[in-house]
Amino acid sequence: MSDIRFYHLTRRLPEQALPDLAGRALGKGHKVLVRAATAEETARLNDMLWTYDPESFLAHGTAQDPLPERQPVFLTHGNDNPAQADVLMLMPGADPVGAESFAMCCLLLNGHDEAGITQARAWWKDWKESGHTLTYWQQSDAGKWEQKA
Repeated sequence: MSDIRFYHLTRRLPEQALPDLAGRALGKGHKVLVRAATAEETARLNDMLWTYDPESFLAHGTAQDPLPERQPVFLTHGNDNPAQADVLMLMPGADPVGAESFAMCCLLLNGHDEAGITQARAWWKDWKESGHTLTYWQQSDAGKWEQKA
């Protein structure tokens, strides 16, 4: 069974939370697959990870880079996993197919997207019925993560 985490963002955009969440997973020895909704979003996330913090760097790659199997963070909009990542991070609108095959799956939810929240509730119900371990995290007013369920 998978550990599936819902991260409800209310103070930042999902792409702003991604480097921190991916960095935490890397720090625990995981490899991360980031699945975006489209090729354009994958390219935008790739560009953002090069520039999000001048004092930091999150090693990552895409299908356009050599040796995808060596990438600690791999960005895609498909269902591929050439880096053999064990953590899946789903950006808003990304296809959750196969999420339960990862040790951990993190859904980054834009708290201002009502359709996305409704879809996430349906996935919660399905995954709960399938016996997965689910947790729900929400940002506090200070921007910290608080476990709500």
